[in-house]
Amino acid sequence: MAKKFKIGDHVSWNSEAGRVSGTIKAIHTSDFDYKGHRRHASEADPQYEIKSDKTDHIAAHKGGALTLS
Repeated sequence: MAKKFKIGDHVSWNSEAGRVSGTIKAIHTSDFDYKGHRRHASEADPQYEIKSDKTDHIAAHKGGALTLS
């Protein structure tokens, strides 16, 4: 089971551009639409919306892709 995070946590993840960091802004515990795609989430496996520190881009990732930073 992936680690659980909370809103306001500072996390990092790997992207095509290298390691990125940001702050969790929202937690999804049910399926949701994101940038034209259906993303799957549940209480047991939530997805997190993270605002990048450098670009203000919003990304959505499962907890397994994230580490506290």
